Amino acid sequence: MSTSVSRNQKINDFALLTPKEMDSADHKAIASGISGVDLMEAAGRAVAEAVMAHWAKCPVTVLCGPGNNGGDGFVAARYLTEAGWPVSLTLLGPRENLKGDAAFHAGAWSNEIEPFSPDIMYGKGIIIDAIFGSGLSRPVDGTAGEMISALKDRQIPICTIDVPSGVDGASGLVRGIAAPADLTVTFFRKKPGHLLYPGRALCGSVIVADIGIPTAVLDDINPHTYENSPQLWLDQYPWPYPTINKYQRGEVIILGGETITGASRLSAHGAMRAGAGLVTLAAPSSAWMIYAMSLTSAIVRSFNGLAEFESLLADTRRNVIVIGPGAGVGGMTKKYVLAALAVERKVVLDADALTSFAGSSEDLFQAVNYPCVMTPHEGEFDRLFDITGDKLHRALSAAKKSKAVVLLKGSDTVIAAPDGRAIINSNSVPQLATGGSGDVLTGIIAGLLAQGMDAFHAAAAGAWLHCEAAASIGPGLIADDLPEALPRALKKLADLTIAEEIAPPEVMSCTP
Repeated sequence: MSTSVSRNQKINDFALLTPKEMDSADHKAIASGISGVDLMEAAGRAVAEAVMAHWAKCPVTVLCGPGNNGGDGFVAARYLTEAGWPVSLTLLGPRENLKGDAAFHAGAWSNEIEPFSPDIMYGKGIIIDAIFGSGLSRPVDGTAGEMISALKDRQIPICTIDVPSGVDGASGLVRGIAAPADLTVTFFRKKPGHLLYPGRALCGSVIVADIGIPTAVLDDINPHTYENSPQLWLDQYPWPYPTINKYQRGEVIILGGETITGASRLSAHGAMRAGAGLVTLAAPSSAWMIYAMSLTSAIVRSFNGLAEFESLLADTRRNVIVIGPGAGVGGMTKKYVLAALAVERKVVLDADALTSFAGSSEDLFQAVNYPCVMTPHEGEFDRLFDITGDKLHRALSAAKKSKAVVLLKGSDTVIAAPDGRAIINSNSVPQLATGGSGDVLTGIIAGLLAQGMDAFHAAAAGAWLHCEAAASIGPGLIADDLPEALPRALKKLADLTIAEEIAPPEVMSCTP
């Protein structure tokens, strides 16, 4: 097996499939000779086994919907009954309305089907939510909405099949109403809605069950969205080798602010800790002393005005330019950004560099003709892009429009490339919600770019390392801690490299 094929297979472990792509995977598996009845049998058995593994034996109520999700529920109910669990089952709509595989498995259920009413949940220990699957495209209402509302209010332990009913698997958005689950069992691969908020907060623990779909179907589906993992970019991570020197590790130049000096200093520390061979802080002469006294590991260069800044950019050894943290919002920052983009060097734009183009974003987008990473938070994104919709859609649309890699920050950070690829970060910690943490992230990405990583993977690697560093600190984190914690994150990454294998997401085998 070739290295590229092996790598593609490992990358596909982290693929995220939209509901339409998952339907395609089902159809391709069936076309290969696996029956839909067997796939549903394996899915329902996986749910039953997950319930038995997570809870002690107790009464279970299975809420079945009118589609394949409900069919999975019938199978789970049958397995739990055979294992001696007390099971009640209810169905939304008449049994005779079920079709295909769901009708087949409903026919194998020999016990009573109770009326679809919230009353069925009284006195029960666990609920299996099998009402709607991930492809829901309209708001939940009517009888189903009443059931989900009651489920939400009663706070009974819930195992949900695929996604909590009411959650859109493609976007994580709630269609009307959804009840939070303690455990979600999905099949073959996760979906974006498992990682994007608010869906992510409603899924609880997520188990991915292997139900017998061949991984080869992904070659035809060609997924473009992935859960962030070192496996996606580890093969190009720029580990230093014995004979390397600092000039070969690249140089980052960072524009310093005149009054807010802390932000760019945090970026400088992030770039240095990420491995850039040299970091230069371009400091306005009025603030030069502040930078020079506090940045002992960086070079601090004084400048006055655009012409002198451009002279600093003339040194081609400075292969990455960072503008934004603490730069100040206004016309002067716009000029610095356009000057940076004109020299055809890799550029990272954040904070004030983005906000300065509010109302004139096309001027910025037209200037992007070389690898560029933009790292907006939601407010900065809205000021720069006139794009609505779910987070994944907005990030992808912004990347295409700007021709830059767009890292849309948050607890579910999305990294999007202009060519339609996307990576969703899943290892964030709430302690990162503190001033200056994004400035460190900007520096980490710049440091990786300086050493040769491409923009898309440098942004993804930076996001992962940023979160791992934060997780190693825990409560009490401030932004200054992050550069100092980065070596611990890098040690973890190095250990994964030495092992030459990164475990894929937890998969429960339930093949027929």
